[in-house]
Amino acid sequence: MKKNRFSKWIVALVILLNALFTGAVLFVFLRVGSEPTTLVAAWFGFTTVELWTLAGITKAKVTQGGDNE
Repeated sequence: MKKNRFSKWIVALVILLNALFTGAVLFVFLRVGSEPTTLVAAWFGFTTVELWTLAGITKAKVTQGGDNE
C-alpha cells in the first residue's frame, strides 16, 4: 500500500512541476517575445515518459496480483 502512495505522490509532483514550468515559459514569452520550443518539447517529453513508465510498472504489479514487495 505504501508504494501506491508513492506513485500518487509522483503523479501529483509531475502535475505541479508541469504547471510551474508552463507559468515560467509564459512569463519568459511575455518578457522576451519568443518561446523556448526545444526546451518545452524536451520537458513535456520527459514528464510524459516518466508517467507512462510509472503506469506500466503499476499495470505490471496489478497483473501479477498486487504489491508483492
